[in-house]
Amino acid sequence: MKISSVDRVRQALLGYGHEDTIVEFPEGTRSAGDAANAVGCTIGQIVKSMIFRDGDRPVLVLASGANQVDEGKVSQILGTRIERADGRWVREVTGFAIGGVAPIGHLAPLKILIDEDLLSKTAIWAAAGSPMKVFSTSPSRLTEMTGGIVADIKES
Repeated sequence: MKISSVDRVRQALLGYGHEDTIVEFPEGTRSAGDAANAVGCTIGQIVKSMIFRDGDRPVLVLASGANQVDEGKVSQILGTRIERADGRWVREVTGFAIGGVAPIGHLAPLKILIDEDLLSKTAIWAAAGSPMKVFSTSPSRLTEMTGGIVADIKES
């Protein structure tokens, strides 16, 4: 039986010893603004998940919802040229549809970068495998669970 993308996130959370904090918002959390409105937090507390391509390898960038990602900075940090990924490829390599790409529970390991601005927040909210579901965590737990590299990736 195939496991749903939300259940993969739930299993990953529990596997990391994290409480199941997944919440559903029927009005949707597809964009950072939608998610902040649904949750009742600032847009900066929303974790935007963006998948880029490094050739055939996926790169996940977890950015504060308040920031735009500087693709040049990401390329420089990785030492390679990245490009935006299309929705079909994102689903193939991560198991998530755009709008629901979670920071954990992927089909295969990813290279992950985390926006350093997220570390200044007490609580943050990230996609939980669906455009209508998010989970709450702390920046330190996000970093621990993903193994991501914390860096300055926002546009100046």
